[in-house]
Amino acid sequence: MLDPNRPYCRVEIDRVFNRVKAAMHVMALASGKSKGLTKAHYYDAYTGKELIVGDAYEYEHIRSSEEIHTRYKSILTDEQIALVVNCVENVAVTLISINKAKGMKKMEDWLRNSNNIVMYGIDLKLALTKLKQADDGIERIVKWF
Repeated sequence: MLDPNRPYCRVEIDRVFNRVKAAMHVMALASGKSKGLTKAHYYDAYTGKELIVGDAYEYEHIRSSEEIHTRYKSILTDEQIALVVNCVENVAVTLISINKAKGMKKMEDWLRNSNNIVMYGIDLKLALTKLKQADDGIERIVKWF
């Protein structure tokens, strides 16, 4: 029986996150190679700008793991939540500065501040598309369980 009051714990989430990041890196290396690079090649999920190894980027969850845990802990195990959190649609690459500024805030709340959009060069249409894709992916995985 699931404890709907159990605390948030990242152990399982981070285990799956590390596997997802490794797989994304392999794909980014292939993308870089196709562009004649010897480094991994990404596109920032919120600005659309090209990123390569050496740029100040990191992997992040579009919908935070804590938000997803809180929403589903009464119906899913920690292992299932880890798979939901780390679905391909919810893991993205962005500049460290954007990820730090966003922190644990809900994306919609963070985007409501027009200063964030201007300061970080956010492509609002792209960011909202990524958010919708993340929500759709999360829903798809939850339904699977």
